[in-house]
Amino acid sequence: MVFSSLLFLFLFLPAVLLLYFISPWRIKNFVLFVTSLVFYAWGEPVYIAIMLLSTVTDYSFGLLLSNPRLSSLQRKWIVVASIIVNLTLLGYFKYADFLIHNVNAWLGTQIPLTELALPIGISFYTFQSMSYIIDVYRGTAKAQRNWIDFGTFVALFPQLVAGPIVQYSTIAEQLRHRSVNIELFAEGVRRFIIGLAKKVLLANNIGLLWHTISASSADTMPALTAWLGIIAFAFQIYFDFSGYSDMAIGLAMMFGFRFNENFNRPYTARSITDFWRRWHISLSTWFRDYVYIPLGGNRKGPWKQLRNIMIVWLLTGIWHGASWNFLLWGLYFGVVLVFEKWFGLRFLQRMPAWVRHAYALLLILIGWVFFAFDELSHMGAYFAAMFGFNHQPLWNNESLYLLYTNAILLVLLVLASMPKREIKRSFGPVAQLGWHAGLFFMSVAYLVDATFNPFLYFRF
Repeated sequence: MVFSSLLFLFLFLPAVLLLYFISPWRIKNFVLFVTSLVFYAWGEPVYIAIMLLSTVTDYSFGLLLSNPRLSSLQRKWIVVASIIVNLTLLGYFKYADFLIHNVNAWLGTQIPLTELALPIGISFYTFQSMSYIIDVYRGTAKAQRNWIDFGTFVALFPQLVAGPIVQYSTIAEQLRHRSVNIELFAEGVRRFIIGLAKKVLLANNIGLLWHTISASSADTMPALTAWLGIIAFAFQIYFDFSGYSDMAIGLAMMFGFRFNENFNRPYTARSITDFWRRWHISLSTWFRDYVYIPLGGNRKGPWKQLRNIMIVWLLTGIWHGASWNFLLWGLYFGVVLVFEKWFGLRFLQRMPAWVRHAYALLLILIGWVFFAFDELSHMGAYFAAMFGFNHQPLWNNESLYLLYTNAILLVLLVLASMPKREIKRSFGPVAQLGWHAGLFFMSVAYLVDATFNPFLYFRF
C-alpha cells in the first residue's frame, strides 16, 4: 500500500485516524503498532516476520545494555551483536543474489540465486533499529522497556516504507508524551496534501517523459533528448521522494509526532557539499552521526578525513541498492566531495552565484545517470548520447516535440523547486483552504484514472 492510492486515502487512513482518536491514551501506541503492521502486511505479509525479528532483537539488546553491572567490553559486544544481526538480515535479503551473481560470473560457478523479493522498507527500518541500540549505548537515550512503544517506533507506518529515517533519540520522548491540537492536525493535513500533489501531479507526469526517453535506444538519441531525459528523471526522483517525505511528515503530525525535515530545496544548491546538506537529510545525518564521526570525521588529519568520506559514500551507494551502478554513484559523489573539501569550495566561493549553481546542477545531473541505469552498458551509451559521442545530431524533430509538449510542465517543476515565497497576508485562511482543497481534488482525479503511479524508492 502506498500513500498515493485511493485505498489508502479513503479507507485505511480514515479508519486509522478514527481508531486512534477514539482510543484512550494508554492504548494509542498499540493502535498505531497494530495498524502499522496491517499497512505493511497489505503488500507482503510474509515479511512481517523479518521486521518483527529485527524489532524483538533490538528491543532485547536494548534491555541488556540497560544493565548497570555490565562492563564496558560487554556493552560493546552487545552493540556488535546487534549490528551483526541487523546487517545480516539486510545483507541476506538485499545483497545475497548480487554477490552470488558476481561470484558465478567471476568464477564460473553455478550457485543458484535465492530469488527472494526485497522486503519493502528494510533499509529504512534497519537503520532506525540500529540508531536505537547505538543511542542507548552512547547514553543519549534510555532503553525502551515497553515493547509496544518500541515496536511503534520501528513500524510506524508514516515512515516505514521510505523514511525519513527517524533516529530514536529524536523521537523517544514523543513515544510517551505527545498531543494533537487542531492547529497541528491541520498543518499535518496541509503538509500531506502538498506531498501528495508533488508526487501525483508533478513526479508522475514528468516521469512519463523519462519513461518514454529511457525506453529509447541511446545509440540513436540526440543530445537534447538525452539531457531532457535526465532532467526529467532528476525532477521525478525529487518530487517523488520529497513528496513522499512530506506526506510522511504530515501524517506524523496528525498523530502528534514531529519528524525532522528530509529535503530543503536541493536543486538550489551551489555546490555538491551544499546539495547533500539538502537532499535526503535523514540519511546523510545518519551516516554522519553513526559512521563518519565515529571513524574520526575530520579530526585526525586530511588523509583520514579523505578515507572517512570515501567509506561513507561507498556505504551510501551500497545502501541504495545491490548493483554496481549504485557503488559507482557513491564513489562519484565521494570523489566530488573530497575535491570540494580540499580545493573546490575555496575556488567556487570566488565565482558568481549563477556559476556555482550551474556547476552544482551539472554534476547532480551527471550523478543521476549513474543512479538511473542498472546496466553499465546502458549507462555508458546514455553518457555518450548526452555529450554527443554517439555521432548523432544535437537535436531532431522528436527532441523539439518533447521539449515543446513538456515546456509548461518543466517551468512548473523549476518554480516548485525554488525557495518558497511568503504568502501575502491578503490570501487568508479561506483562500489557502481553497488552494489545498483544489490540489487534493486534482490529485484524486488523477489517481482515479491513473495507469502510471510508480514509487521509485520502493526498491530501496
